[in-house]
Amino acid sequence: MEKIATKDIGKFSHHYPKLAAIITASSGGKENAMTAAWHSSISINPPIYGISISPKRFTYQLISQSKEFGINFIPFEKAHLAASVGGTSGQKIDKFQKLNILKENPIKTGVPLLKDAYASYECKLLDSKIYGDHVWVVGEIVAVHFQEGIFTGNGILDLGKVKPLLYLGSEFYATADKDSLNFITRRI
Repeated sequence: MEKIATKDIGKFSHHYPKLAAIITASSGGKENAMTAAWHSSISINPPIYGISISPKRFTYQLISQSKEFGINFIPFEKAHLAASVGGTSGQKIDKFQKLNILKENPIKTGVPLLKDAYASYECKLLDSKIYGDHVWVVGEIVAVHFQEGIFTGNGILDLGKVKPLLYLGSEFYATADKDSLNFITRRI
């Protein structure tokens, strides 16, 4: 099959699918959640994670004020939650109340964490820098929460126990097929 090459970038989404996450923040008695697909680990030691957020987002305002945020990884079965959280503004409604989002307590920050997440990170803000129309928000992971028994002995998510939520763009969601898991050695 031939490839198309063009200088007209347009809406580029060729890097999808991405693991969907729900970013949480709290400040001044207000809390919010937003769905994000643009995020990544940056460093193992120290544990550093980054997320890309539009500076127009209410969540970004809360992170800027509180200097902390949460990252929550939810299973495919909660795709409706990711779509709902991503499709509403926290400036207008309390998403936790309106969407009946169950929370659990953080241990090192004041950020709300999602009870339905199979894993969550509590992060303290290290840096933020504008790139184009988004801000790259960088935080040090200060606490990790995860469901017992869903990761293998070497820390790999067991796809037989959890279906991770993948975002394909344009409000399409999918998951990984456990039968596609294939260990490949890195040899030349």
